[in-house]
Amino acid sequence: MYPDWENTDERNMVFFLRTVQYFLALLPALLLCWYIYRLDKYDKEDFLPLAIHFILGVGAAFVAYFLERSADQWGLNNPGNFWASFFFAFVIVAGVEELVKFLPLAGYTFTGRFFDEPMDGIVYGVFIAMGFASFENLVYAYEHEIDTTLVRAFTAVPAHAAFGVIQGYYAGMGRFGGYEKKYLRLAKGLFIAFFIHGMYDFFLLYEWYDWLVLLALVVLGLSLYYARRLVTLQQERSPFKPPG
Repeated sequence: MYPDWENTDERNMVFFLRTVQYFLALLPALLLCWYIYRLDKYDKEDFLPLAIHFILGVGAAFVAYFLERSADQWGLNNPGNFWASFFFAFVIVAGVEELVKFLPLAGYTFTGRFFDEPMDGIVYGVFIAMGFASFENLVYAYEHEIDTTLVRAFTAVPAHAAFGVIQGYYAGMGRFGGYEKKYLRLAKGLFIAFFIHGMYDFFLLYEWYDWLVLLALVVLGLSLYYARRLVTLQQERSPFKPPG
């Protein structure tokens, strides 16, 4: 009996396209990890703590995925209702996701010996966020077509990076900005990231007006601008920066 070459070729093509899609799902997060690593100009972090933070982000995403899917199954996500969309965007999505990313930053990074300058908070915050985004993107790639993967490469992944910068910036300010305010500053980063994330997701989830997507893009653009400013500030505060 001869093999079914046509079906074999089709299966190979499907396998190839899915592999490309999974690669594209991971690529933006890995590129942003490389980018933020390059921005840490004066005291590069070792590979091991960076890898640990990335893995912690993956674990955080797994927890968030379980909680968000459970909330969705309970009927808490109603895109046509203002208050339901508001609750789901701010509490279920932004609240859960920023909290599970905050916990390793506050519980592991904040007291670590490897955290030895303000910029490190941003670096580790972004690596946690990119581990999170990688897991999330792989799930979306598995459940959706490649166009969703491509859209997320320019929206959701940079958004997570910006939120990671914000949390990491305030972690750095808390660690090195004075003992009496360190936990307050740490919490401030969580709140700001949560609030911006909630607005971004609300504009995407609430389906009553199509033009709200444009506001989500505005929030994303402002978040990226704000994040870049925070990176510049921490670069200037580095104790390892050469004088002059």
